Amino acid sequence: MSILTRIFGSRNERVLRKLKKQVVKINKMEPAFEALSDDELKAKTQEFRDRLSGGETLQQILPEAFATVREASKRVLGMRHFDVQLIGGMVLTNRCIAEMRTGEGKTLTATLPCYLIALEGKGVHVVTVNDYLARRDAETNRPLFEFLGMSVGVNIPGLSPEEKREAYAADITYATNSELGFDYLRDNLAHSKEERFQRTLGYALVDEVDSILIDEARTPLIISGQAEKSSELYIAVNKLIPSLIKQEKEDTEEYQGEGDFTLDLKSKQAHLTERGQEKVEDWLIAQGLMPEGDSLYSPSRIVLLHHVMAALRAHTLFEKDVDYIVKDGEIVIVDEHTGRTMAGRRWSDGLHQAIEAKEGVDVKSENQTVASISYQNYFRLYERLAGMTGTADTEAFEFQQIYGLETVVIPTNRPMIRDDRTDVMFENEQYKFNAIIEDIKDCVERQQPVLVGTISVEKSEELSKALDKAGIKHNVLNAKFHQQEAEIVAEAGFPSAVTIATNMAGRGTDIILGGNWKAQAAKLENPTQEQIEALKAEWEKNHEIVMKAGGLHIIGTERHESRRIDNQLRGRSGRQGDPGSSRFYLSLEDGLMRIYLNEGKRNLMRKAFTVAGEAMESKMLAKVIASAQAKVEAFHFDGRKNLLEYDDVANDQRHAIYEQRNYLLDNDDISETINAIRHDVFNGVIDQYIPPQSLEEQWDIKGLEERLSQEFGMELPISNWLEEDNNLHEESLRERIVEIAEKEYKEKEALVGEDAMHHFEKGVMLQTLDELWKEHLASMDYLRQGIHLRGYAQKDPKQEYKKESFRMFTEMLDSLKHHVIMTLTRVRVRTQEEMEEAERARQEMATRINQNNLPVDENSQTTQNSETEDYSDRRIGRNEPCPCGSGKNISIVTAVVWHASNEQSKCGDFSPHFFHTSTLDRKMDKKIIQVAAGIIRNEFGQIYLTQRLEGQDFAQSLEFPGGKVDEGETPEQALKRELEEEIGIVALNAELYERFQFEYPTKIISFFFYLVNEWIGEPFGREGQEGFWVEQRALDAGQFPPANAKLIHRLLNETHNFI
Repeated sequence: MSILTRIFGSRNERVLRKLKKQVVKINKMEPAFEALSDDELKAKTQEFRDRLSGGETLQQILPEAFATVREASKRVLGMRHFDVQLIGGMVLTNRCIAEMRTGEGKTLTATLPCYLIALEGKGVHVVTVNDYLARRDAETNRPLFEFLGMSVGVNIPGLSPEEKREAYAADITYATNSELGFDYLRDNLAHSKEERFQRTLGYALVDEVDSILIDEARTPLIISGQAEKSSELYIAVNKLIPSLIKQEKEDTEEYQGEGDFTLDLKSKQAHLTERGQEKVEDWLIAQGLMPEGDSLYSPSRIVLLHHVMAALRAHTLFEKDVDYIVKDGEIVIVDEHTGRTMAGRRWSDGLHQAIEAKEGVDVKSENQTVASISYQNYFRLYERLAGMTGTADTEAFEFQQIYGLETVVIPTNRPMIRDDRTDVMFENEQYKFNAIIEDIKDCVERQQPVLVGTISVEKSEELSKALDKAGIKHNVLNAKFHQQEAEIVAEAGFPSAVTIATNMAGRGTDIILGGNWKAQAAKLENPTQEQIEALKAEWEKNHEIVMKAGGLHIIGTERHESRRIDNQLRGRSGRQGDPGSSRFYLSLEDGLMRIYLNEGKRNLMRKAFTVAGEAMESKMLAKVIASAQAKVEAFHFDGRKNLLEYDDVANDQRHAIYEQRNYLLDNDDISETINAIRHDVFNGVIDQYIPPQSLEEQWDIKGLEERLSQEFGMELPISNWLEEDNNLHEESLRERIVEIAEKEYKEKEALVGEDAMHHFEKGVMLQTLDELWKEHLASMDYLRQGIHLRGYAQKDPKQEYKKESFRMFTEMLDSLKHHVIMTLTRVRVRTQEEMEEAERARQEMATRINQNNLPVDENSQTTQNSETEDYSDRRIGRNEPCPCGSGKNISIVTAVVWHASNEQSKCGDFSPHFFHTSTLDRKMDKKIIQVAAGIIRNEFGQIYLTQRLEGQDFAQSLEFPGGKVDEGETPEQALKRELEEEIGIVALNAELYERFQFEYPTKIISFFFYLVNEWIGEPFGREGQEGFWVEQRALDAGQFPPANAKLIHRLLNETHNFI
C-alpha cells in the first residue's frame, strides 16, 4: 500500500465516502415520504418527469427519486432498501459496475437506477443470463414499478412479434442478453419499419455482468442463412448452364445470330441476352425454382439471379487446371500471377460453390452469415451501460479497458464471517473423491447443508454416482436438470441437504439457510394461514439447526481456470452475515494441473505424497494455483481484446450499412437517392470508355454501346450521334446519355404511378444491400481466417486487415450502386393489353390445375380451412377487393399473386409483380417434395419447436424439426437423419402421426409428421436456429407456416388425453 493510499484511502474508498453523503440526504427525507399518501407518492413520478422536461438533471432529482422508490418498496413489496443498496443504486446510475456479494439484494438494488433513468422515457433494459431470471425479476418488481406508474415488459425467446413490440415499448424491459442481441440484428434485417422491435438503446443494466461481458465476449451473435438450401440451388442451377448458347461475334465485332449470353474476357464477366433471360426463366419455372409470372430481376429473385450468374461465370470463364485444380475432392484456386495453388482460399459471390457444382465435388455447406455482432460491440451501442455481480473486482482492468466501466466494490450490509479454508491437494482423483465424500458425510451427520461445485456436467454425474454408492441422498443441478433449478435451490438450505451443481448453475438464486418456506407454500393450492404459519415455524426450527451446524458448506471439486468463477462458488455461502465455510479439493489429475503444470513438476509433487490417500496443504500450493489462474486469465483477456480489435473494423462498416438501411425503412420516397446513384453509375461506366478530358480518338464508342445494351438494356446509337453532330463533345455526350436514362425511367414511373415505383425502388435497394452485405460478411470471414499469413511477410496482420476490409467495403458500395441501377433500368412495365392477356392465361391455367389435382390420402387431414376461401393458386383480378382483409382494391397496374406465404399479410406487403422483363404466363408443372418432421414431446406435455432462419420462406415462423426426404430414403429414415443433423438428438422411436399434402403456387409438399417420445441427447439448434419447448396446449397456428394449420388444430384438440 502506497503512502498516498494510506493517507487518502483507495479509489474505491473515496468513491464510497462521496456516495455516503448522498445516503445521509436520502435518509433524512424518509420521514417526509412516509407521511405521503399512496396517491401523493404515485404523483411523484409525473412530478419528476416534469422537472426533467424543465431542465433538471437526473443527478439533481436522484435523492428524491431514490427516497420515492424506497418508500414504495416498503408499501408494495414489504422490503426496505438498505443503505448499501442505495450506494449500489447510485453506482449503477453511472457507467460503473457494482460488485455486491451474494445475498446483498441486487434485484432490489436494480429498482433504484431503473426507476430513475426510466423517467427520461427512453426505455431501460435489465439484462439477465437466462429466461428464468428475466421472468422472476420482472414479476418480483412489477408491483413496485406499476405502483409508481411504470410499465414492465419481459422479452424472452418464443414471443410473437406483437408481444416483443409490447415488451420493448414498456418503460422497463427485462430480457436475456442473447435475445436483445438477436433482436438488434433482426431489426437490421427488417424490410419495413413496422417489423422492427427495439427503440433507442438508452440504458442497459446487466445482471451477472462478468458472465455476459467477459465469459461470453468471445461468442459472436450470428444470424445465418440456410446452407443446405443454397448448396442444393447451386447444384440445380448448374444443370441449366450447358443448355445456354454463347452469342458469337463476327470479325467486325458485331454480334451474329442469336445467343443466350455474351462474354467479356477482359473483366471476366458474363451477361444474359434477352433471349437467354427468357430461356433461364422458363427453365427455373419448370423446375419449381421460381413462380409462374415472376421475373429474374424482381427484388425477391435477386438471390436466384446471383446463383445463375455465378454458374454462368463458372462454366464459361473459369477453366479447370488453369484457374483452379481439383484436389482431394476440393476446388483449389491457382494464383494467376505465380501459378501456385492457394489452399484455403475461396472465391466470393457464390463463384466457388458454382465451380464445385460444375466439377461434381461436394458443395461446401457453409452457413452464410447474414448478420453478426459481438456482445462487446452490441452493449457498447447503449448510451449508458452499467452492471452488477458478486465477482467483478478480479476483472476490473478489462471492464475499464474494453467498456470504460469502473468497478466499485459495495460494502456488505453485515460483516462477512464465512470461513474460507485452505485448499487440499491429493495425488489422484479417486483419493480426492474419497475425501470429499467423507467431508459430506461429516456435514450430513451434523445436519449442515452442503453445496458441491463441479466444473462440468460429466464430473457432477460422476460424483453423484459415488454418493449413491455411499448411500448419501442428494440433488443434482446441471444443464440436464435446469428446469428444476428453482426447486433444487429452494431445498439446498435444509439441514443435511446435499446439492451437486456445476459452478455456474443456479446463479441469481439465493440459498436460504433452513430452506425456502415461500417456495414450499407456493406448491400448495390456496394455502391457509395455519399452513403458512406451520411452514414458517418449521423454517425457524430448521434455520436454527443450520446456523448451529455452521451454515452452508461449500465444496469445490477442483479449481476453475478463472479465480472469479471460484469466488462465485464460494459466494453462495455467507450471505447477509450468515455463517458458512468453503474448501477446494484438488488432485494432480485436475485439468488446471494437467494443462498448466508440466509433467516434471507434477512428478515432483507426486513424490511429496508418501502415504496413499494423503492430503497436502501449503501456502506454496496456493501460490502455484494462483499463478496458473493469472496466466490463463491474461491469455483469455488478450484473446478477447484481439477479437474486439478485429470486430471494431467490421463494426464501423456495420454502423454505416445499418444507418443506410434505417434511412431506407424510414423514407417511403428515396427517388432523390436513386437519381444521385444513377448519375454516379452512368458517369462511372462512361468514364471507362470515354476517359475524362480525353481525345475522341481515345474513345471506345462501340464498347460503350455494348456495355449499355448488356447491362442496362439501352440500345443507344452513339456512333450515329457523333457522325451527325460534330459539335457533340465529351460533356454533352455524358449529359445526353444520362438524360435518356432518366427519361426512360420517368416513362416507366408514369405507367405505374410514383407510389408504386417508389415502393419498387425501396425493395430493390433493400434486397440488393442485404445480399451484398451478406456476401461482404462472408468475404470478411475468409479474409480474417487467412490474414495472419501476412505476418510472414513482415506485415502487421491487423493493419493489413483494416486496409483490405476498407477496400472490400468500398468495392461493395460501388457494386451496390451498380446492381441497383442495372436492375431498375432493365425492368420494364407490362401494358394493359399484356395484363389482360396474362389474366386470360392464368384463368386457363387455374382451370387445368383444378381439373388435375393430385389425389390425397383418404386417411389424411385436409389442409385448408373449410370456412375460408383458398387463395393459394388464385390471381387477384384488377379492381377486386384484396383478400388480405385490408379493404383496399387491387388496381390494374398492381395486380399481384396471392401467395400462400402472404396469407397473414396485408396488401402493402405484396411484391410488385407488375414489374417484368420478358414474356409472362408460361405453363408450370409443379414438382412434389416429400418432407418428414418430428413432433418431439416430453413427459411434461411440451413440444420442441425451432424458429426458421432469416433468408428462408416464412422467416421467424415456428416449425417442427425435420427436412426433405432424400432419394432412396423412407420418410422415417429421413426424419431420424434430420433430427440428428438439425437438433442433435437420436430418435429412439417414431410413430406416424399425420400425413397429408399441401399445395403451394410452385410446388406440392407431401408431409409426414412423426410423434417422437423417446430420444438420446438434449435438443438444440445446431444450424444457428433458436429452439424452445412449448406447452402443447399453448400452440398457436398463427405462428406457423399455413401448411401446419390442421396439424396444430389436431394437437390442440387432443391435449386432454395426456395433460
